[in-house]
Amino acid sequence: MPALTQDRNTKARSGDLLSLPAAAAKKFFTGALVAIDANGNATPGATATTLTGAGRCKEYVDNSDGAAGDVRVDIEKGIFQFANSADTDEITTADIGSACYIVDDQTVAKTDGTGTRSIAGEIFDVDAHGVWVDFR
Repeated sequence: MPALTQDRNTKARSGDLLSLPAAAAKKFFTGALVAIDANGNATPGATATTLTGAGRCKEYVDNSDGAAGDVRVDIEKGIFQFANSADTDEITTADIGSACYIVDDQTVAKTDGTGTRSIAGEIFDVDAHGVWVDFR
């Protein structure tokens, strides 16, 4: 494509909201950790090796009786707090800046569970209430 010779109306997005088709037979709760499956569909966070952490579910979506793509899920990007795992998988402030891993739709862990978990995002902070995960 040649260089511009006149003004162009370049569309923009803020990058803080992603809308994806919902995976089949899934229910999404407001505030849940949402991931992207191998088919590009939104799916609630779960222990699996084929997911990519995407962000936080903006609002409740019920596709429990639907096929993939029947409805869409709005996913917020940013930094959100999720529950911390326990024991040897508990995340501490020493882990800030490292990847954390999806346990379920509200919990993240320090390790990949011996190759059974996908990356949620980057650990931004840790406090007594949970782990702040960066989904940008």
